[in-house]
Amino acid sequence: MAHHAIAVMVSGRGTNLAAILEAAKNGECPVDVRVVISNKIDAPALRIARDAGVSSVFFVNPKDYKDRIAYDKACADIIEKADCQWVVLAGYMRILSSFFVNYFFNRIVNIHPALLPAFTGVDGVSDALAYGVKVAGCTVHLVSEEVDGGAILSQAVVPVLNDDSLESLHQRIQKEEYKLYPQTLHRMIEQGFSMDGRRIIWR
Repeated sequence: MAHHAIAVMVSGRGTNLAAILEAAKNGECPVDVRVVISNKIDAPALRIARDAGVSSVFFVNPKDYKDRIAYDKACADIIEKADCQWVVLAGYMRILSSFFVNYFFNRIVNIHPALLPAFTGVDGVSDALAYGVKVAGCTVHLVSEEVDGGAILSQAVVPVLNDDSLESLHQRIQKEEYKLYPQTLHRMIEQGFSMDGRRIIWR
């Protein structure tokens, strides 16, 4: 298995995928994006992947499978055939099955637009803004069966301004995501980590 080979799973615009591909192209992130999988046929991320020259780009239609596990097994088969070490979620909007999480145990990575463990779920940015926090940010974490509940790999902090709207705060968080995700993948591959309970210990 190639330690630097990754599969990226996407559902939408693909901006984090684009950031990872750009960092890889510039030599800033030593990943080989071998596979991109989307559950949405019209996801702009698919075009981004093809334009960047990713060799294996797949739309896997959930309607073709009887349940979530069957779908996830099909995706896992694609990832295994490409010999990928890591599964990178970049705006992937499906809840992964227990089968998939355990099959790639501690090899699935996600980025969340909040400082976990606070403000989990799809409304992390708006929940943080409504709560009145003075700092927000983003978190790269391992994926567990608990949504947004895996061990934390890295975080970046974004100040919340008095005049912030949901859109303005989210845009600044995304700018940090585009730096933090490639940096964290770089560190995972070049440096590696061990775990002490929930704590990630960088080597």
